[in-house]
Formats: sequence, C-alpha cells, structure tokens
Amino acid sequence: MKRFYRVLPAVALASCASVALAQSEAPTTAPEPTPVHPELWPAAKSPGLLDAKTEARITRIMARMSLREKIGQMIQADTASIKPEDLRQYPLGSILAGGNSPPIGAPDRSPASAWIATVRAFDTVAMGKRAGHEPIPIMFGIDAVHGNSNVVGATIFPHNSALGAMHDPALMRRIGRATAVETAAAGIHWAFGPTLAVPQDDRWGRAYEGYSEDPALVAAYAGPMVEGLQGKPGSRTTVQAGHVAASVKHFVGDGGTRDGIDQGDTQVDENTLIHTHGAGYPKAVDAGTMTVMASFSSWNGVKMHGNKALLTDVLKGRMGFDGFIVGDWNGHGQIPGCTNTDCPATFNAGLDMAMAPDSWKGLFESTLAAAQSGKIPMARIDDAVRRILRVKIKLGLFDPARPNEARPQEIGSPEHRAIARQAVRESLVLLKNEGVLPIKTSATVLVAGDAADDIGRQSGGWTLSWQGDGNTNADFPGATSIYAGISEAMKAGGGKAVLSTDGTFAEKPDVAVVVFGEEPYAELRGDVRTLEFQLGDKKALALLKKLKAAGIPTVSVFLSGRPLWVNPEINQSDAFVAAWFPGSEGAGVADVLVGGNADFHGTLSFSWPKTAAQFTLNKGQPDYDPLFPLGYGLTYANGGHVDRLGEEPGIDAADANSSLFIVDGIVARPFALETGEAVSRRLVGSPTRQEGAIQLAWSGAGTASILGPNLTLEREANAEMNVEITYRLDKAAGGPVTLALGSGPVRIGEALGQPGEWRKLRIPLKCFANHGTYLGGISRPFTLNADSPLAISISDLRLATDPAGAVCPE
Repeated sequence: MKRFYRVLPAVALASCASVALAQSEAPTTAPEPTPVHPELWPAAKSPGLLDAKTEARITRIMARMSLREKIGQMIQADTASIKPEDLRQYPLGSILAGGNSPPIGAPDRSPASAWIATVRAFDTVAMGKRAGHEPIPIMFGIDAVHGNSNVVGATIFPHNSALGAMHDPALMRRIGRATAVETAAAGIHWAFGPTLAVPQDDRWGRAYEGYSEDPALVAAYAGPMVEGLQGKPGSRTTVQAGHVAASVKHFVGDGGTRDGIDQGDTQVDENTLIHTHGAGYPKAVDAGTMTVMASFSSWNGVKMHGNKALLTDVLKGRMGFDGFIVGDWNGHGQIPGCTNTDCPATFNAGLDMAMAPDSWKGLFESTLAAAQSGKIPMARIDDAVRRILRVKIKLGLFDPARPNEARPQEIGSPEHRAIARQAVRESLVLLKNEGVLPIKTSATVLVAGDAADDIGRQSGGWTLSWQGDGNTNADFPGATSIYAGISEAMKAGGGKAVLSTDGTFAEKPDVAVVVFGEEPYAELRGDVRTLEFQLGDKKALALLKKLKAAGIPTVSVFLSGRPLWVNPEINQSDAFVAAWFPGSEGAGVADVLVGGNADFHGTLSFSWPKTAAQFTLNKGQPDYDPLFPLGYGLTYANGGHVDRLGEEPGIDAADANSSLFIVDGIVARPFALETGEAVSRRLVGSPTRQEGAIQLAWSGAGTASILGPNLTLEREANAEMNVEITYRLDKAAGGPVTLALGSGPVRIGEALGQPGEWRKLRIPLKCFANHGTYLGGISRPFTLNADSPLAISISDLRLATDPAGAVCPE
C-alpha cells in the first residue's frame, strides 16, 4: 500500500545529509542476491486479461505513440505535486492521491464531488486532441484499504486484522464489492489493496493491514476480495459496472521484516518466502488481479523494487501475471545506485509503473534518456506500456461513460453500512466474560473511556488522513460511535446509557463499558519496540481500577490494530472484548454486547501474547506459548472464565522506551535529567496529572537537558511526529528561551504563552531539522535553555503522533 512519506524541505536536507540519503538516494552497492528457483513457486495464470482483440488494439495504439508518451505511461505522480496542465508537456499515465494529498482546489477531507472533479480535470487534458498526442486516459488510484476511506461520508470497514477474525471469505467478497462501488462513485479507478502480507512480528506498524499470521487464511481471503473489487473473471470488470482495479500488495515478504521494521529486510529462506509470505499471490492472480504493488522491503538484503528474479521470473513468469506491477511511494529510489529521480534498474527488474509522487518530473526525464541510450531496452518499455494499456482497456477507461459518478447515494449507503456492521459483529473476539455479558437492555450503562464516542479512534489509520489523526465525529456523516450504538440499543430496550469518558458518575450504574486502546496510526508511526499497551502512561488501567473499586461490573472494549500485552487491564475487567479497529459502524459492537440476540463469532487470527516480549508469536513455532492461541474466541454459549493473569511484562520498559522522556513529572528510564547549577528542580502538583509535574526554575542563565541512548529520528520525522510538552509556565523569562533536539535550537519563548495555565506545545521534528538538527544521532532529545530567570513545570514530555496544533516557532 502507499507509503506516503513527506520528504523534508530543501532547507532541512541541506543540514541533514543523511536524511536526504535515506529518502532519495540508495546505497551504491547491494548484497549478492539470494538465488531464486521459480519452479518451486506455485503456478498461476491471469484469467481474462489476454485476448487477441485487445492485444491488436494495444498494438495499434502503441504504433501511434511517441517514445515520450510511452515513458509517460510508466510514471505516476501525486495530486499534491502535479497540475492537470502539466500533462500537456509530461503525458503521464497515472495519478494518485496519497494519504494526506488533497483533491484539486479542495481540502483533503472532501466529499466525492471534489474527487470526481479532480479525476475529470486530469483526464480532460490526457484525452485532449492535439498535434503529436495519442489520447490515453489516466488511471487514478487511491488507498481505499478499508472502504473508500479518503472520501468524507464513505463506509469505513474494519481494518484487515479485524476482518481476519471473521473467518468469512464470502463476506470479504461483499466488502470488496461495496468498496468498489463507493470508490467508483467518487470517480476513482483503482484501489491500492488488498494487502496480502502475513505479519510475523506484531511490533510492525502495519500489522493491522494483514488479515492473519496464518498464510492459509490470507490465501483464502485473497481471491474473494479481488473478485469483490474487480468482479469475477469473465464478467463486466469495468468502472461502468461499478468495479475498480485491485492492487494486491506488497510483493513480497513485507510482513516478515526483521524486528518488525517497516521497509526493512525479510531474512528468510525461499521456502518460507513462498509458503508464508507468498501464499496469497497465486490466488489473487488466479482471481484476475489487474495490478500488483512491489514492496518497499528487501529479501535477504535485496530491495524488491529491483529484484528481477521475483518480479519478472516468478510473478510474471511462473505465476503468469498479465497485468502490471506498480511501485510504492518512491520505492525505486531505495535500490542501490538509484535516486528518486533516476532509476533504470527498477524498470529493467520488471516494474512497469513507478510511483514517483513528487519526483515524477525528474524520473520522467531520466527514464526517457535511459530509453534513448538503450540503458532500458525498448522491448522492456513496450512490455510495460502494453501491460498498462491492457489494464486500462479491460477496466473500461477508454469508454468515457461513468454512470456511478451520478449515484452519490452509493457512498455510505444503508446497504453498505449494513455490510460493515455485520463485519463488526463477526470480528469481535471475546477474551473473557465473568457473567457480565450480555448486558440487559433494561440496565443503566456507564460508557467510559477516551475512545467511547470517537469515530476517528475506532476507525484507525488510513482514514481521511494517512495516519488517521486529526479527525472529529463531524468528519463521518452517517457513521456511529460505539457509545452512540450502545445508547441506541439501551434506549430501544428500555434502559439507558450515560457517557462519561473519565468514568465519573452521579448515579451508580449497573455496568460500565470502557472503550480504550491504541491511537490511530499507519506505518513508521505505528512501529513499536514492545507489545505493552500504554507504556509508562496507564490511563486506561487507572480508570478500570477506579470502577472496580467502586464495585461496578466492567466490560472492556479494546481498540487495536494488533494483539497487545494487556494482562493488567484484563485482570481489572469482568469482560474483555478485542474489537480491533471496527470502522464507522460502532453500532455493531452494541449488537453483540447488549441484549444477547447476537452471540460472539470472531476468533483470533493473530496469537495473543502472554508477555510484552512475545513479538514474533506465531502458531507452529517450537516455543509457541501464547496467552490466547490462534483461533481462540469465547461465546455466550461457551464459557468465559479467565484465571488471574501475571502482570510482569517480561521486558524492561527502559529497553523499549525511545519516545517517553517525562511522565507525570518523573523522568522515564533509560533517560536522565541534567541541570546546570543555576537550575533547581522539585516535584509539584498538576491538575491534569495525579502524580504531578517537575518544576524547573532558573536563577539566572541555565540549561536543563534530557540525556539518554542515541536516537535516530529520521523515520519519525517522516511520519510527521512532534516533540510534545505538557507544561505550566510559572514565571516568564525576561530574555530568549530555546528548545533544542540535539543541536538546532528553536526559540519558543513567545509560544509558551502566559504564566499560570497548563498547556501543550507540539513542535514537529521537521521543525528542528529546519533549524539545523541532525536527526540521525541524538543523545540529548530535550535541551531547554534560558539566559534569564525562568520557572516552568513539566508534567509530560514525549514524542507524539498527533500533529494537531503543532507549530514551528521562528
């Protein structure tokens, strides 16, 4: 799927050479490739893409195309970096809208009309009649990974880790069909999905994009989902029929990267690559997938974007794939010897279309030059262009009719929301139930937790924005929060639900439902070093303990993209439900929790860890010892007791901590606080933190620094993360106040505001890079300096994922 990394601005790259290298220049040498044996891979064959009539038409079109137009078909640009008029000089074949990229002249969070207008604007230029130009429609793609999740008002389905718990291929086909209809209704031709990764390390920030750790389940889902998006081979697989092209991804091995690092190296033998990580691809090819996306990751050190043996010999050869291979976000630039703007090697390896979101112009020119010089053979160029035109013809793009665009009611339709609600019901997994569920409809229910009435939280990443942050309930017209669903169910049965996110109440309820879990995230930002939930900041656990102490039976509804170590939270709960990221139809949770008319259906498609150190916990391992095994799931008809669980996480929090520096006024290990002689420190109370804050007071010029292990923060900067401080200014300084992340101080005096109020200050990591910080090696992640008396109380200091309200002081 699309990795949408915002590159640092030029001024930052000038002072951060290694950042620029990581983003736009690959190493000049590569390890020796691991031998590939195509005959060992399962055979497959694309049905319905090749036929004599279509190939003859392609031949006629290509005969009229200039070399410049052929090269254009092989390059894809992003809406944030190209205008429709650019296509007159650069006849590109495809446009995408990345996770944070807006339609033309409209905000990123826009309804279908803005997206339709955008696609039409590009297509009008591409299809315009002018001298020396062969009109060829553009192909517009988007990450419709759990519904058409970039478009306001669309149905948001549960994420894939939830869908795996359903074990329902037939429902997957219906989900694919609904996603296609809503995508086509927004004028979009191409969904970058489904993901066929088989996650083997749950620290991976994209684990929720995988259906299961079990390759058999992934393979069982691959075909139905492709057929839902595209239609069955032999039927009308066109946009006119409400279908879109699928793009199975990421070929191959992205779920097995070492240490769960995104874009990392999958170090396995070929047999494991075939039978674990490659399991879904033959089924997807046999189902007719029109496109396959290459992985950012490497296999035994060799980047997939440059692995000819796998892209050409295996996928196009042994598997008989007749569609085209598209790259990921500047993924070609990571091949040794390549840059984002120059990479003949990727096309020679078998990539047909390079995703060059912001590097498209340079890549176009260098690829044209490589074709003219023979560095890329014409036979390879013609093969790539033929494959791309083949898909465009089969998808119906040469036919200007777009009947679905006249049916905006298809987006978020009651029928589609009913499918999503069913998926929520089927994906819930009951881990514990000491008799508190189902909830009687006549009861009074306290609905608590910071995610109880938050549709953005329950929808997760890749929802209206890349990381799924910045969303409010107003961004989801027609959707239902978990609280709203429970409230509706209780009202219908004569009971009532009371919302109190902090768990306070005037009248003691019969039962409490606490909704909490992971914040939304996508890759990079979602990579973690431990499976412990809420490392160092146990807000949810404190709420559960408060309710238990009050004698209130409590049901935990846990939102996450992956299994996490939550033993303390399970111990404090009378019932515990893994709800994953259920999407826009929160009422599906109430359907099962309230009244008992629907029983639990879901069973784990990922093993649940017994300790926070069980990162690679997968069935079939010799030392397999989970808390709840693959396939576990209770029902009302089948038990619910769980003995008290051990609460030792099995990993030292300090070994995993690279983002929490001060929590509740206490410096978090392995970091330490160093102050100069002019700076005193003491613990003080904080109305927002039970344990308080640490006050730093300057008697004159002085410095306070957080010291710790060396941090590398380029990836976090690319994921738009910030330094976040929760503080109260007690005495303003009479002179400059600066904050530095390693080097590169930023003046923050004015941004601190007036004394006496508790505030949050978020400064993007990229801001520090712009001020000269080298993000590749930071041993002092926080240095506060003032040259005159100052007093400030800090209750929390961390790297934060939410960019809302972030500022970059000058």
